[in-house]
Amino acid sequence: MSILGLKKKQPKTFKVKVSTMDAEMEFSCEVKWKGKDLFDLVCRTIGLRETWFFGLRYTVKDTYAWLKPDKRVLDQEVPKDSPITFHFLAKFFPEKVEDELVQEITQHLFFLQVKKQILDEEIFCSPEASVLLASYAVQAKYGDYDPNFHKPGFLAQDELLPKRVLMQYQMTPDMWEEKITAWYAEHRNITRDEAEMEYLKIAQDLEMYGVSYFSITQNKRDTELLLGVDAQGLHIYNPNNKLSPNKSFPWSGIRNISYSEKEFTIKPLDKKKEVFKFYSSQLRVNKLILQLCIGNHDLFMRRRKVDSIEVQQMKAQAKEEKARKKVERQILAREKQMREEAERAKEDMERRLFQLQDEARMANEALLRSEETADLLAEKAQIAEEEAKLLAHKAAEAEQERQRLEVTALKTKEEKRLMEQKMREAESLAVKLVEQSERRLKEADHLKQDLNEAKDAERKAKQKLLEITKSTYPLIAAYSSPPPPTGPESPDTTLDMGSMSVRMDFKDSDMKRLSMEIEREREILPTWLRWPSTRKCERTIQSLFQEQFAAITDACMYTKNAATSHTMLLKLIYFFYVFDSCNLVLCTPQVMF
Repeated sequence: MSILGLKKKQPKTFKVKVSTMDAEMEFSCEVKWKGKDLFDLVCRTIGLRETWFFGLRYTVKDTYAWLKPDKRVLDQEVPKDSPITFHFLAKFFPEKVEDELVQEITQHLFFLQVKKQILDEEIFCSPEASVLLASYAVQAKYGDYDPNFHKPGFLAQDELLPKRVLMQYQMTPDMWEEKITAWYAEHRNITRDEAEMEYLKIAQDLEMYGVSYFSITQNKRDTELLLGVDAQGLHIYNPNNKLSPNKSFPWSGIRNISYSEKEFTIKPLDKKKEVFKFYSSQLRVNKLILQLCIGNHDLFMRRRKVDSIEVQQMKAQAKEEKARKKVERQILAREKQMREEAERAKEDMERRLFQLQDEARMANEALLRSEETADLLAEKAQIAEEEAKLLAHKAAEAEQERQRLEVTALKTKEEKRLMEQKMREAESLAVKLVEQSERRLKEADHLKQDLNEAKDAERKAKQKLLEITKSTYPLIAAYSSPPPPTGPESPDTTLDMGSMSVRMDFKDSDMKRLSMEIEREREILPTWLRWPSTRKCERTIQSLFQEQFAAITDACMYTKNAATSHTMLLKLIYFFYVFDSCNLVLCTPQVMF
């Protein structure tokens, strides 16, 4: 096969994939296409007319490069992958976004790119500005804040703040969301393109906005510096400070920039100023620096000229489009307001309908309740009548019971009076009993004393009895011989007093028997005789004693039985004892006998 045949079989097209900030597109390109052809295709596809801000960027080893418009795509150092990947990004940034960005698509692409650079910390942003920018980003995405729809946690999946800001403060995601939502609620009635424009207005004032940084050295052996290229000019930074440049060269003050291999020369417009030279070690980076310098300088000069007819047309169309959209928004706002009013009226009518239905239902229920209440009241009236009769009957019974209780109360009062009287009598009786008890105690003491005296008298009487017995026994023996009996039996009945020797020796048994006799006689004697303190009829007692004493003496004299004589003698002694105990004045036995 010839070489010519191989060339004929080579493909005439190649695949490319272009990624914008919000979409990905694939194209089939011809081999002969230049960079401008592919770029124009992408711009036509997305409807972009402000093409001078953008370019197609691709990755080369450890850096990036922009696709050259006047050179074939495949002849450049693009990746050999299929499809070839390009990123459609803003290559140059406007000085004032509100004046230079005309189309909404242009504005939207800038908004997405700047937002990503801030979140990736390629552009430094303070925490306060980050929260404000995040609130505009939320407004652009979700529209007006609605507390009924935007519940807590609705921003949990959105990346809104740089990680540096999140790590700088000890705040939870809910706290950050609350802070962003507070700002977001104030952006009411702001459309998406207006919110994105407000976002870019704030972002363009950041120090690192639109700046492309490159490592350089002022001399080949000096320490490294940073070169910043933006829409304003060239800036020289220290590597650890990208916010404040050490030296700046505005485009208006630069007369010429020359490039020779690794050396750049900046010639100021003022010839008196010193020419600034710096070095860059990478050839590919040097070419990129030169491209950015040329492009930014061209745009700088273009801004200061009268707009071209194309730009004027775009601005007029954009103005008309904005006016049309404003009218549409106003119409939409009126329609929305009317719809909201209609919905509110509908809701009011539905609410009123529900209210009337509720009132009708409640009236119906009230009617049913009234009927039930009437029936219930009739039953209650009947029950009340029966209860009234029952209460009247109970009242009569209660009246009878009251009368009975009054009678009972009267009886109770009488009984109470009697009880009180009995209590008083019982108290007086108790007092008398106490007095009587005390008196009896005193009498008992007297009786004990008298008993002791009686015992002493008894003991003395016994002694006196013994003495009397001893003194009276011979006299009794002299008179104990009875007179001689008359009759035929007289010889045989003669009492021999000499032969009868009456023994007067009293034994203990005799004394006990004598005591028992004395006790029995005491019981036989009348009370007045037994009471020692009694002194009644002393003469009568004396005469009685004389009669008894004479009878006992006669019996002793005429009896033949020794036992009987002994008993009579004991009685005689008892009489002596009694009279001695009674302290009676009697004649002595010697006188009596």
